[in-house]
Amino acid sequence: MKALFSLSDRSGIEDFAKAVKEAGYEIISTGGTGRSLAKKGLEVTEVSTLTGFPEILDGRVKTLHPKIHGGILARRDLQSHKTELTKHSIDTIDLVAVNLYPFVETVMRQGVTLDDALEQIDIGGPTLIRAAAKNFRSVIVVVDPEDYDWIGKRLTRQDTITIEERQELAQKAFQHVALYDTAVSQYLQPRDTKLPKAITFGYEKIGSLKYGENPHQAGALYSDPMSIGGIVRAKQLSGPDISFNNILDGEAAWRIVSDFKEPAATVVKHNNPCGLAVDDDQPTAYIKAYEGDSMSAYGGIVAFNRTLTAATAKAMKGVLYHVVIAPSFDPEALNILAKRKQARVLQSKVSTSPTEFLDIRKVTGGAMIQMVDDVPIDTSGWTTKSKRQPTASELQDLVFAWKSAKHIKSNSIVLAKDNALVGMGAGQPNRVTSVHLALRISGEKSKGSVLASDAFFPFSDGIELAASGGITAVVEPGGSMRDNEVIEAADKLGLALVFTGMRHFRH
Repeated sequence: MKALFSLSDRSGIEDFAKAVKEAGYEIISTGGTGRSLAKKGLEVTEVSTLTGFPEILDGRVKTLHPKIHGGILARRDLQSHKTELTKHSIDTIDLVAVNLYPFVETVMRQGVTLDDALEQIDIGGPTLIRAAAKNFRSVIVVVDPEDYDWIGKRLTRQDTITIEERQELAQKAFQHVALYDTAVSQYLQPRDTKLPKAITFGYEKIGSLKYGENPHQAGALYSDPMSIGGIVRAKQLSGPDISFNNILDGEAAWRIVSDFKEPAATVVKHNNPCGLAVDDDQPTAYIKAYEGDSMSAYGGIVAFNRTLTAATAKAMKGVLYHVVIAPSFDPEALNILAKRKQARVLQSKVSTSPTEFLDIRKVTGGAMIQMVDDVPIDTSGWTTKSKRQPTASELQDLVFAWKSAKHIKSNSIVLAKDNALVGMGAGQPNRVTSVHLALRISGEKSKGSVLASDAFFPFSDGIELAASGGITAVVEPGGSMRDNEVIEAADKLGLALVFTGMRHFRH
């Protein structure tokens, strides 16, 4: 029996190789792996010795040979295959332990060149893995060091590795190659090709979650190997295990504050911000955000886009938050938050990856992919449709409200004042109901506030209701068949009405 070893990640390989050797296998190995095993006192046959052909082109060609792939791919149940092996003096290879060049680790480093990346694209490794996995009934294929221990023990005890277990190893092997190829494809994808003809995504399991959205649903967390930062790679500094819903709401909160250049604070509940504010003084920003809907804030997620200070941590006293997110924390703030037994404290960084600009929605039978809604606000394209121009303070609040609205589920209505959300309506079948909810939440705070609508008002009833609550200015995309009716109503009510020419649906 022969076993072929060709490994980039050699962790745990010595004990596994000893177990394979003890089980009666002759170990064949490529140069680097062979030298590593030989230093440990293990007898190894070099691939070049078996093939009678040296490694060439700086190691680019070493295992691509009939004596290797014939030995792996031959069907042991076909006499014709056995006859051919005998004719060409080829021995079967019954175990293949391979993992691939560190492509991802290389391209994620700072300053990596294209030449550096190309040298880390493995050719022989994926070919060996695919060949062994295809013939899994006869060949044990091992790509994961975590499998060394149990396979080694089975082999030394001469215990059977069942066909079901071999198939699982083969599936893992094909997935290993698929994830690798996906990373290479993403790296080589031209940056100006936003929606390619074909696309794959690769994710690695970080760990299991207690459950999914509901206790009867299994859940797990996966990461994109080609990404940096984001909620998935956030460092948990304190608190209990994070849940599926914590991650969903945490993602919404982190995306919201990351969209603001100014110091921002948000409180999120069920994927929607119930509070959001910007202010140079972080505790003030937090208090404004909390007061946006103090009832809904309880049990929510709070996020900041600046270092969380001790003063802000103290301002949060008395309010239950399940997750607190910031890019960094003052030591005193961490000490205060560590005393919150139910709060998961996460340190997160801005996420970057080759596919960060894509928004993917799973649908039955496939997926829809679109560009993310990250177009910068450009007020030079806005037009005032009403007779009255917005004041400078109203315009400032309209910009804040417009940016906020795109983070709230349609039909989205935002009421804002002094760079803070004071009321919002979300996810309603009609826009008037969203206005009604925003007014109900804001109460007296609606007086003197401005309103942003993620899409046009189809009738004038929406802004008429808004005006009854004391709203003084409105920003919306425009584009309704009845825009003239809406403009006439705004003039009649003394509102400033601004059209952006762009909508921000978020279903």
